[in-house]
Amino acid sequence: MNERGFAVLDSSVGVKWIKPEPGREEALALLEEHREGRIRLVVATHFVHEVVGVAVRHGGPRLGELTWAGLRNADLTVIGLDDTLAADSFGQCRLLGCSFYDALAPALADRLGATLYSTDARAHARFDGAVILGAGP
Repeated sequence: MNERGFAVLDSSVGVKWIKPEPGREEALALLEEHREGRIRLVVATHFVHEVVGVAVRHGGPRLGELTWAGLRNADLTVIGLDDTLAADSFGQCRLLGCSFYDALAPALADRLGATLYSTDARAHARFDGAVILGAGP
């Protein structure tokens, strides 16, 4: 963790909050640390769209509504896309060889000097200091 206590989450971590997959316990533990004030979870706006979209896809509109309410009540710091984050994300696309939306969380983590948490090793394992949840020992 960094000195400011920020933790940037890729949307793959938020998906684990609603789907029982490898990495779920670690993802839920991060949310609990946030609720207890030990860390501050920061996400790009894209995170909210993707997590709610997965909820609707896997559980219908009702699960989407519940997920939206849970995210809204979680008091996450949600950062919108601006020219600087877009430019930083294009840079991460080049460095990591990932898509633009996969580059948003690493760009945000880099900007904040924060730890990046993800379950997507393919997109984020090469990001310096990334913590890949569900990766095993």
